[in-house]
Amino acid sequence: MSSSLQEVRDGKPVLLIVDDDALIADTLAYALGADFEVYACESRAHAIALLRQLPQPPQLALVDLGLPPRPHAPDEGFQLIADLLAHSPVMRIFVLSGQSDAANARHARALGAAEFIAKPCDPTALKTALLRSLAFRAVEPTGAAGEDGKLIGASAALARLLSQIAQSADAPFPVLIEGESGSGKERVAQSLHRQSQRAARPYFALNCAAIAPTLVEPTLFGYVKGAFTGATANKAGYFEDAQDGTLFLDEIGELPLEMQAKLLRVLENGEYQRVGETQLRVARARVIAATNRNLRQEVRQGRFRSDLYHRLSVLTLAVPPLRDMGRDRLLLLEHFRAQYAAQAGVAPFSFDAAAEQAWLEYPFPGNVRELRNIVIRLITRYAGQVLSIAQLEPEFDLGSQVGSAPPERDLMAEAQRELERGGFSLDDTLQAWERAYIDAALRLTRGNMSQAAKVLGVNRTTLYSRMNTTEDKEP
Repeated sequence: MSSSLQEVRDGKPVLLIVDDDALIADTLAYALGADFEVYACESRAHAIALLRQLPQPPQLALVDLGLPPRPHAPDEGFQLIADLLAHSPVMRIFVLSGQSDAANARHARALGAAEFIAKPCDPTALKTALLRSLAFRAVEPTGAAGEDGKLIGASAALARLLSQIAQSADAPFPVLIEGESGSGKERVAQSLHRQSQRAARPYFALNCAAIAPTLVEPTLFGYVKGAFTGATANKAGYFEDAQDGTLFLDEIGELPLEMQAKLLRVLENGEYQRVGETQLRVARARVIAATNRNLRQEVRQGRFRSDLYHRLSVLTLAVPPLRDMGRDRLLLLEHFRAQYAAQAGVAPFSFDAAAEQAWLEYPFPGNVRELRNIVIRLITRYAGQVLSIAQLEPEFDLGSQVGSAPPERDLMAEAQRELERGGFSLDDTLQAWERAYIDAALRLTRGNMSQAAKVLGVNRTTLYSRMNTTEDKEP
């Protein structure tokens, strides 16, 4: 969505403020109201409800971490960051919070926040930071593509994905794209469309997390005049407008169960109806869906229809997380650094050898989105400079837990198979796992015992004790 569409009638950029302290929210709204069209909310639920009512998402958000129902913990604020970016990946999120310890700041940025600002803050400085962020056009929010539209990278993981895209592009079946938040799933959908014989046909995208559940059906299928309050004329839906092109359904896991049944009908026989009419219409668009959820788990828990899942996953593409893409981190760094330095009209920064190695070793739990935001912050602070590891490391969320168990992994089943093979030792197995996690934490933090203890969720003395215990037991 272009920035011009995200501006309200008076031309001001739109700012969402989420803070449960009414005095702070009102003060900020007053201080920033001359430069922004401000909407204020007191909770995550209120913010999501408001976003679904706005015709376009705000360009900017100012979010407190401590929100109801747990105002003294950052969890609700962290979840809101993820919710906002699911709603609009191009939104620039600033965290303004009294919970300003370094770990919270780093984790908020890893989730996709553009910046973390501690309370209390100078409203003038805050306004400057917000306006300055608009100078960086929010291009390529969750993946990187060059001028030719191709995904950037030379890793084996990306090569496998590119091969799968080429093989699947012209197939007539639906495609399910799986991948972590910020990994570039929409870029993959666009590549599928661009490489197919449908490339010259329309491409429509619907973010299922960014639309009120009651609006999904009329948006997808259209409606006739008088079908509901506000339906003053007949209107085609995305299936009709896409014709024989591509319809991309992002965040498909957010689709209401009732709509899942109607989408399944379209995928099975191509038939649908506009809301309020009986005439059957035929959909010709190819459906591509994407999710950062484990839909198999959603099926098991009754939140996603198994028949729809199997229909959508005829072809499944897994977008690799950035931590599995090796030196592609450097290629993406070069891409975004050149792009944003040119936008800001400044000289790009560079890394010394130690900082470059740290960049290659950092797992980027927020994937390409996190990498892009780090580049923007470094461009803003260190234009033209050679950065050391001391300047770079504060950008890293060393305490974040990255990765997850494979979708089909069943620990109980694995344990049973291991026991059935015989010769099992519980002590040896637990010791091996403990040693592996300690070694991984030390490697991740480059031997920093305090940081390693934090990553592992123990205090430093406990870590020393565990290390001594495992070393004593080793043969």
